Amino acid sequence: MNRPARLLTASTLALAAASAMAAQKLCVFDFLGTSGDAYGMSKDYAVAMQRMGVDFELKAYTSEAVATEDFRAGVCDAVMATAFRTRQFNPVAASSDSLGATTILRKGTIDMAGTYEVLRKLIQTYATPSPLVTKLMVQGDYEVGGILPIGPAYPFVNDRKLSSVEALAGKRIAAFDYDKAQAVMIQRIGAHPVSADVSNLHTKFNNGLVDMIAVPTLAYKPLELQKGLGTRGGVARFPIMVVTYQAIFRRSRFPEGFGDASRAYWLAQFDRVLQLVKTGDASIPPAQWIDIGPEEAVKYTLMLREARIELAQQGLYDKRGLRVIKRIRCHVNPSDQECSTRSEEDWK
Repeated sequence: MNRPARLLTASTLALAAASAMAAQKLCVFDFLGTSGDAYGMSKDYAVAMQRMGVDFELKAYTSEAVATEDFRAGVCDAVMATAFRTRQFNPVAASSDSLGATTILRKGTIDMAGTYEVLRKLIQTYATPSPLVTKLMVQGDYEVGGILPIGPAYPFVNDRKLSSVEALAGKRIAAFDYDKAQAVMIQRIGAHPVSADVSNLHTKFNNGLVDMIAVPTLAYKPLELQKGLGTRGGVARFPIMVVTYQAIFRRSRFPEGFGDASRAYWLAQFDRVLQLVKTGDASIPPAQWIDIGPEEAVKYTLMLREARIELAQQGLYDKRGLRVIKRIRCHVNPSDQECSTRSEEDWK
């Protein structure tokens, strides 16, 4: 009489275990909540991952800090947020957002097509199924599930006269507390870092509490940055870095091979996302762009390179990630002078 009861109990436990694994919670940071592009793309991602037996339950967060903390605490099984916040889970992948790491400069002109090609090849590299890639994409129980660009971070200044590094000395620039490299770089040029977060840097800029922020053009309209620019400000056409969103998941909550499938999915979305970025660029009124001369572009690119290497030596950037990116930069632009140096190649 007891045997059926035992079988029923075992069956019930199996069903409970299957149910526990049936729905994984994906927490998505999007400052526009459920109406934003990031959340919209996450919905398509959730549908695509059903082929892997993954049934995502999406939750939108307008606070990136809360989204990543909920993921770290186990409330979420996966998270999508900027690399500034996901660096704690995988610093190799987050190296994509290091100062000037993906920038291509040709004859004093920023080559945005080349810059995006570096990022595309980097994402392709990390989407290649191999034990070496898996080793780089995994840190403990955390694994990178994909990288997608959300655009170059351009300097937005409240006075066009601040378009040079020299002019920024003594000025207030927004910096994320959780990305120490920003404060170091700001202090390096003699400016003052002002603590900010993704959720409030635009209000500080629009209210005149900081003189400069660096954000992708996708933020221009939804965050009403024209208020901060006013009649005197502008957007310098020099990318400090290309900002990315990164998907991170807890491996123990997903089936074998999920990471490969997830990274391949986001690679396939590259052109779709790039079109959104270009739409963001087009939203900036032509008169508000500030063009940087060739000499300044060369000087600033070298400055970012030197800062990037110094920050890696300080442990603020991951040397393995930067080494991979340098090799890709030199594949895309082999004539660059840096390609004849061993600056990042000899790092261990």
